[in-house]
Amino acid sequence: MAELTSTKLNPESHLLLDQPLLRLPAELSRKNFKLAALHVEHDRRLLLGALKNAANDSLSGKKRSSETLDSLDSMINRMKNLKRKMEGFHEEEETIHRQTRKRLEHLHDLYQIPSLADVKYDEWSRLRLNRLLVDYLLRSGYGASATALAKEKGIEDLVDLSVFVQCHKVEESLRRGSTQECLAWCSEHRELTRKTHNALEFELRLQQFIELRRKGQLLEARHHAQKYISLNTTTSKPEIHRAAGLLAHPPGTRVEPYKGMYSESRWEYLSNLFVKTHHELFSLPGRPLMHIALSAGLSALKTPSCHSEYASSSSNASSTTTTVCPICSTELNELARNLRHVQHQKSSVEHDPIVLPNGRVYGRERLLEMSAKVGLVEGKVKDPTTSEVFDASRIRKVFLT
Repeated sequence: MAELTSTKLNPESHLLLDQPLLRLPAELSRKNFKLAALHVEHDRRLLLGALKNAANDSLSGKKRSSETLDSLDSMINRMKNLKRKMEGFHEEEETIHRQTRKRLEHLHDLYQIPSLADVKYDEWSRLRLNRLLVDYLLRSGYGASATALAKEKGIEDLVDLSVFVQCHKVEESLRRGSTQECLAWCSEHRELTRKTHNALEFELRLQQFIELRRKGQLLEARHHAQKYISLNTTTSKPEIHRAAGLLAHPPGTRVEPYKGMYSESRWEYLSNLFVKTHHELFSLPGRPLMHIALSAGLSALKTPSCHSEYASSSSNASSTTTTVCPICSTELNELARNLRHVQHQKSSVEHDPIVLPNGRVYGRERLLEMSAKVGLVEGKVKDPTTSEVFDASRIRKVFLT
């Protein structure tokens, strides 16, 4: 009965990691609907105004019949263009619905698995691992590799390829020193970001101002500031004052904060700010899902004695061990450094623990057996992790309290 309880699957705990799986399609659907509504409202306003003007001009005789027909043809062409736009929004909505349906089916499969020992759980976990790998590759900028893996595993509808690929393109354009792609993104999503009072667009306009000042184009910089920067007096007053002061300081100045404003590191700041804004807009975690999943497991294994100064057996050629604590390994050490350690209620050390002069603890029987296998003479023992050799007389028995 105890074994059955320990292997019982709790789907709710698994869904904590999979919230973005359904949240992102909902955000994309909301964005798609709002953009469609904006287009409809914009064209409706223009068409009604044009239709009213055409009717008035026709009744008053201000325009000839041919001119009125041209106005009507122009309105018909505008409506055809609106129809094409709506068809594009409809196709996007169908794609989002298909992805949502596939993701719901994927999560529903989890509720059909009764036990962690079930073979179906291994298959479901392997599928989720592939999703986490694709997510990690996308966030790291390896879009082609992520796409290839998603196609190979048949999980294109379970991952967000297009969203992250677009994000990476804009991010890279900022690192190259271009603001055009990011400004176009801001223009497309302005209605969605306006309520959050996000500073991304202002920072981009400020960077354009800085580049104009760097090139010595003072008149153009002033006009640019009047058109774009001075409009943010209520939300970015300190930045506006610093921008104004920049006109009096050339690029080679050592005076702060103007020296920092000329720094090339601002492009890195803008790139990170865009990624942060993008992820907040679409309710995406700031960290890769792989890191979140690993952190949960590592926290359960971490103890106060972790983060050893010695390298793991995978990177230490002289080490005779085949496995080490994953927290102390060089591969996962940094990821686990800031995690809280678990408080174990039950010890899992060997029955005959001894401590070596270097402070490392092993089981006596296993240590002597391993030392004999590597060819040490009797009376000598070898630390399997650090490869240090000690006299057997120097080891001390450990008593657990």
